[in-house]
Amino acid sequence: MSIPVVDFGACSLDERGVQNEQLQGLANELKAAFTEVGFVFLRNTGITDEEVQRVMRVSRDFFLQPDEVKRPFSRKTFANNPNHGWVSLEAERLNPRRPGDLKEAFNTASLHPDIKWPDAVADFQEIQTSFFQRCKELSLRVMRVMAHGLGLDQEVFLGAHSLIGTDENGTTLRSLYYPPVDSGKAKEGQLRCGEHSDYGTITLLFQSSEGLQVRKRSGEFICAPCVPGAVLVNIADLMQRWTSDQFVSVLQSFTAPCWRLQHTSVPGFLRPA
Repeated sequence: MSIPVVDFGACSLDERGVQNEQLQGLANELKAAFTEVGFVFLRNTGITDEEVQRVMRVSRDFFLQPDEVKRPFSRKTFANNPNHGWVSLEAERLNPRRPGDLKEAFNTASLHPDIKWPDAVADFQEIQTSFFQRCKELSLRVMRVMAHGLGLDQEVFLGAHSLIGTDENGTTLRSLYYPPVDSGKAKEGQLRCGEHSDYGTITLLFQSSEGLQVRKRSGEFICAPCVPGAVLVNIADLMQRWTSDQFVSVLQSFTAPCWRLQHTSVPGFLRPA
């Protein structure tokens, strides 16, 4: 199994319209990828490398702050949206049978004007919220193409995501930081991110290096490459349910070729409401 690489240029954020033949060809490619693998790399989406590097830079700068600087912005401390904010190292275990994951996170889950943002990193709020909106726009375009490939009205999935960016919707832009680790000090069975499947509709992933592991139908995990200039899109559990298992949501985890190297990634988790 390999993850297909698809040119999304015909429906990129820079394009206002698309020819029917181009749309049908793109829809067929996405349908095949999501049916057979559950993942696809999209090139030429309209989100630039510069935008990705900006959000990764401010994310890294935030994570490198002392814990006492980050702690006031912890998740579950915001009344408007308890999912918004910082998650400390080992606070999560996506596979409950393993020790806590060796990662930190910052969730941009609320655009409410009363939310307090970290001020130790210049432009942190502006860059995070701007990238949130860009991922929202791209996700909606991807879902239009998906619907077309299934022979459905192009707006069918969009109606279930009309509240993205409000506190009534769980869509989250998540900056992830995997710090350097002495492998000899890791707990038995501990991973940087345990085995899991995403539980929303689709996920966009921007990554700085390899490390993502994807489970094949045989049960074997393989390493997903890092394709420069591409965003990795995968089907999540709810979309598999909505498509009566035609599109597949598969298990994934994050390891690292070298424990001593840091890694930053930025997934955008799309959820309905």
